[in-house]
Amino acid sequence: MVGNSSLTARGETFFLNLRFMLIVTVFAGNAIEPLIRSLSGMHSLYLWIFSFHMPLFVLVTGYFAGKSLTGAAGRKVLLQIGLQYLIFQTLYSALDVSVFHADNIHHSFFAPYLLLWFLASHACWRLLMLGMGRWSTTAQIIFAVSAGVAVGYLQLDGVWFSISRTFVYLPFFVVGYHFSFEAFARIYNKYVKTAAAAASVLLLLLLSTFGSELPLGWLYGSMTYMQLDAPEWYAGVYRLGMYGLQLAASLAFLGWVPYRLSRMTDWGRRTLYVFLLHGFAVRLAAVSGIYAYLGNAAGAALVLLCAVSFTVLLAQPAVKRLLHPLVEPSVDWMISLQRAALRRSL
Repeated sequence: MVGNSSLTARGETFFLNLRFMLIVTVFAGNAIEPLIRSLSGMHSLYLWIFSFHMPLFVLVTGYFAGKSLTGAAGRKVLLQIGLQYLIFQTLYSALDVSVFHADNIHHSFFAPYLLLWFLASHACWRLLMLGMGRWSTTAQIIFAVSAGVAVGYLQLDGVWFSISRTFVYLPFFVVGYHFSFEAFARIYNKYVKTAAAAASVLLLLLLSTFGSELPLGWLYGSMTYMQLDAPEWYAGVYRLGMYGLQLAASLAFLGWVPYRLSRMTDWGRRTLYVFLLHGFAVRLAAVSGIYAYLGNAAGAALVLLCAVSFTVLLAQPAVKRLLHPLVEPSVDWMISLQRAALRRSL
């Protein structure tokens, strides 16, 4: 029993470390986006980040969802996700109209604002897992992959209700939910981790050489085949190929993630704050015009340094104490209202 407890704690440490490393790549990827057309190095780094960071973030989310998918805990999480979505969809949309003025944004509660797709999809992944609860793990994965391929054939804009990304990334949520850290730790010993990390570097080099041929839209997962200019009946095969690339890139990146407890582990507990708040910093930087002075190697390095620094800053306990009511709003009042309504109906 002690051994299992130790392994569980080690697995949580690993995934918290991974979660922090991924939020760094999320912040960095969004921060360097204005530079990818003028700097080939930033374009390659951007491709490399998008080859694994969303699939792995969904996998980590599925892993931690295993503790709170059903029962009262599951209902509370769903209510909180819904409230977070309403709050930040309102904030980002209001600031976009008044300050950001971003292009090609649908200002509607039915079209998640940029990074908020993750909240909408997270709620859907949990509901889908509840619906698949009695299926075998194999059946769940087969359905998830099939749905991820099939959703691309819909004749609509994939951003509405975050329908495209919900199903495109569903396989990673399912895998994360059933992830066995014990089996993973047996395989990813010191030598395998070193080889995986080397493969991750090799992938970055390959993307630097051949990445210009890879359409970014396929890595976003937010567009249907129609939007990706792939009307062919066999376009689903391209999605399967993208799954292969994302799986390989994800397995390679895992070689960089330490097993040991560190300060980074603690920061990994507050990645939600970084995720929901970093968009304000990125948008403000974009509208400030500062990127006009950063179109060189030194400027790109400064952007990356700022992204890492702000990630660490937003993951501090003081930020959580200050902004907890906004980022993690209490839903106890909603639960109380539900109970009161139920009592009146009886």
